[in-house]
Amino acid sequence: MVSLPILFLLTGASICGKAVAEKKLVFVTVLYRHGDRSPIKAYPTDPYQESDWPQGFGQLSEEGMRQQYELGQFLRKRYKGFLSESYDRYEIVIRSTDIDRTLMSAESNLAGLYPPIGQQVFTPDLKWQPIPVHTVSQTNERLLKFPLNDCPRYDQLMNETRQTEEYQNTVTKYQDVIDYVSNKTGLSTSVSNVWSVYDTLFCESKHNMTAPGWVTPTVLEKLRELRDLDFQFMFGMHKQQEKSRLQGGLLLDKIVNDLTNMSVPDPKQRLKMVMLSAHDSTVIALHASLNVLSGLQPPYASCQIFELYRDDNGSASVKMFYRNDTTVEPYPQQLPNCSFDCPIEEFKRITKLSISDDRDKECQLPSEGRDKEVIVSLVVSGCLLFLLIVILLSIICWQKQPLSSQGYHHVSNREAGEES
Repeated sequence: MVSLPILFLLTGASICGKAVAEKKLVFVTVLYRHGDRSPIKAYPTDPYQESDWPQGFGQLSEEGMRQQYELGQFLRKRYKGFLSESYDRYEIVIRSTDIDRTLMSAESNLAGLYPPIGQQVFTPDLKWQPIPVHTVSQTNERLLKFPLNDCPRYDQLMNETRQTEEYQNTVTKYQDVIDYVSNKTGLSTSVSNVWSVYDTLFCESKHNMTAPGWVTPTVLEKLRELRDLDFQFMFGMHKQQEKSRLQGGLLLDKIVNDLTNMSVPDPKQRLKMVMLSAHDSTVIALHASLNVLSGLQPPYASCQIFELYRDDNGSASVKMFYRNDTTVEPYPQQLPNCSFDCPIEEFKRITKLSISDDRDKECQLPSEGRDKEVIVSLVVSGCLLFLLIVILLSIICWQKQPLSSQGYHHVSNREAGEES
C-alpha cells in the first residue's frame, strides 16, 4: 500500500506535470547571421584581390549556402509539429537586409526548412521551391543593420567611449601590433582599419588561401582580439544601455511588440514564425540591448531564438536560446533579473529600459549643449541690436544739432549788397 505522504507527492507531481504539459509554444522569432562569405574588401598590399573570388567581395560562398541549409534543416527538426510540413505563407514571414549574402542566406535556409512536398513539387528533380523574402532598401533599413549613422547623440557617445580609460588602455596595449599591421598592409593606423584586416585574413584562411609571411598565429590572435574590442566599442564598454536605445533597441522593440501581440489568444491568428536574416553586428546590437552581450563575434549562421509559450489560463512567457555551435543544442539564455521562462510582462518591463519611446528626440545632442548654443546666439543678437540702436541714436542727435555747429554761417544783408 502506498503511504499517504507518497500519494500526496505523486499527486502533486502529476498536477505539476500536467501544468507544464499545458504550456504550449505559440510563436517564434529567429534572427541569424548570414553564412560564410568572401571578404568585404582587400587591404592595399593584399595578394588576393576581388578577381580572386568567384562572385567578388562580400558574397555568400557555397560553404555559406550549406551552413544556412543546415540551419534550415535544424529549424525544421526543432519545430516539427509546430510549423506545417509544407510551406504556408500565413505561418511565416521572412525579412532580410537588402544585401546579396543575407538574401541568399535566407533562400538557402528556406530550402532546408521547406523542401517541397505534394503539390508544391513543380519539378520532380528539384527539391526546392520559391518562397518570398521581404526587404527594404539599404538607405531605409532601420531594423536589421547596425550601427545606424543618423544619430548625433550616438556619435557623441562613441567619442566619449574613445576617451574612457578602458578604451585608451586597450589601444595602448595593442599599439605595437596596430602599428605593425598598418605598416605591413599599407593602411592608416586605427582600430577599425586593423579590424578589417582580420576579417580579410580570416576569410582567406577559410578558403585555403596562403597568408603572407608576416601573418603569424600570434598576430592573427591579436587581430581577433581587436575585432572583438571594436564590437564592444560600438555597442558596449561605455553607456551600453543608452547606446542600445539608439541602436539595437529598434530591433528589440519590434521583437517585443511581436511577442506581446502574439501572447493574446486570437483564433484568427495564423502567424507562427518571424525569420530575420542579417549580420554579426545585428546579433551583437541585439545582445547588447538584452544585456547578454559577450563581446564575441557571432559565427556564420549563428542564430538567436525567441520562443513564446502560453498556457490554458492565458499566461504567456518567453524563452531565449542562442545557437552558435552546430555540434550542440542551442544554449539557453536568461534575461538579467528574470527567470529562464520569463513571464511576458516581466520581459517587457526589463527590456523597456533599452527601448526608446522617441529615438529621434534622444538622438539630438543633450539639452545643455543646445542651451549653450541658444545663449551664445542670444548674446550675439543682443550685441548687434545694441550696436544698431547706438548708430540710430547717433544719426538722430546729429540731425538735431544747430546749423552753425554743422559748418554753416549766416550771411548779412550788407555783405550781400556789397557783393552785388
